[in-house]
Amino acid sequence: MARREEERAVVKKGEEGLKLAISLYEEFGLPLGLLPLDDAIEVGFVRSSGYMWILQEKKVVHKFKMIGKLVSYDTEVTCYIEPNKIKKLKGVKAKELIFWTPCGDIFVDDPPTGKVHFRAIGGLTVTFPVEAFGLGQ
Repeated sequence: MARREEERAVVKKGEEGLKLAISLYEEFGLPLGLLPLDDAIEVGFVRSSGYMWILQEKKVVHKFKMIGKLVSYDTEVTCYIEPNKIKKLKGVKAKELIFWTPCGDIFVDDPPTGKVHFRAIGGLTVTFPVEAFGLGQ
C-alpha cells in the first residue's frame, strides 16, 4: 500500500500549491524563489520519480534584482527534483545578452557554499549567490 501512495501525484491548486512548492524546495535544499509561484494555478509532484510541475495562467518574466537577470517562465514549467538539484528543467529561459537561453539543470553546492549553479541546455554553466533567489527577490 505504501508503494502505491508514493507513486501517486500530489496536486494542489492556488494557495495550497504555493505551500506545496515551498515545502518541496525546503525539503530538497533549494532556494525558495527559484521557480515561479506567485501566479501558480496548480503545482504537482510525484515523489517516486521526483517529477514536479507548475502551471500558471500566463507566461511570466521576472527580474532577479540582485544579479540583474531576466528569467522567463512559460505557462507550464516541469522538472525533476532531488536533494540540492533540479534536473531536466523545461519552460524556463534566462536572458543572456540578446538571446533567451533554456535552462536545463540547477544545483546547489553540497556541502553549502552559498552558490547556486545553472546549466543551460548547451552546457554553459553560470554561478550566482543563493540569496539572489530567495522569496521576493
